[in-house]
Amino acid sequence: MSVIVITGGSRGIGASTAEQCARRGMGVILTYKSEAESADAVVQRIQASGGKAVALELDVADVSRFDSFRQAVVLALQATWGVKTLAGLVNNAGYGLFNPLESVTEAQFDGLLNVHLKGPFFLTQTLLPLMEEGACIVNLTSATTRVATAGVAPYAAFKGGLDVLTRYMAKEFGPRRIRANAVSPGAIRTELGGGLNDEFEALLASQTALGRVGEPEDVARVIAMLLSEEGRWINAQTIEVAGGYNI
Repeated sequence: MSVIVITGGSRGIGASTAEQCARRGMGVILTYKSEAESADAVVQRIQASGGKAVALELDVADVSRFDSFRQAVVLALQATWGVKTLAGLVNNAGYGLFNPLESVTEAQFDGLLNVHLKGPFFLTQTLLPLMEEGACIVNLTSATTRVATAGVAPYAAFKGGLDVLTRYMAKEFGPRRIRANAVSPGAIRTELGGGLNDEFEALLASQTALGRVGEPEDVARVIAMLLSEEGRWINAQTIEVAGGYNI
């Protein structure tokens, strides 16, 4: 049984990815920060469809708790699936901040840094000893690294850093045949940054070649493909999943 960890798996892209991966026969350990009920609902949907999943609490901004999280993962692997290793890690957890660059505070800057770059760096480092040969890492970045959007400078900067980090992961983990790729969503109908109102959604749809904003499932299917055998020769890439946004 291949088991993967998905951070921020209680809603949005993370929840949809958990369900897509379970449908492909993967075991899923999904994390949540505060929404335990939402995480449990995802687990129940997976179990109702014949899959296996576990929800664990994790604040990706708190590196000091990563060792204890790894211990919880080890216990979950053994108790639920009878295995000792991970086949994949999806660094998905995150949040948005819409603020003009000149008004961003140091605390806001540090918060985004911790969640979107520092957290994935050290969580990957922490879980690396559990990852089996041939495992896969998928980092969630953003189309805002390609198309500058006013008000998201720190968020986009750290997602850009994660893009670069992805290539270094692929290079350094290559001897163990561990692949690392980034998936870069465009405008997606999630709660990130407060969600989309009708006016903003219409604007984004008008800037997208396929004429609509994306759904979490649109991104989740690509992530699941990368984690599966279908993606076994894709490495060190950033795949934008945006329907042709601003082309």
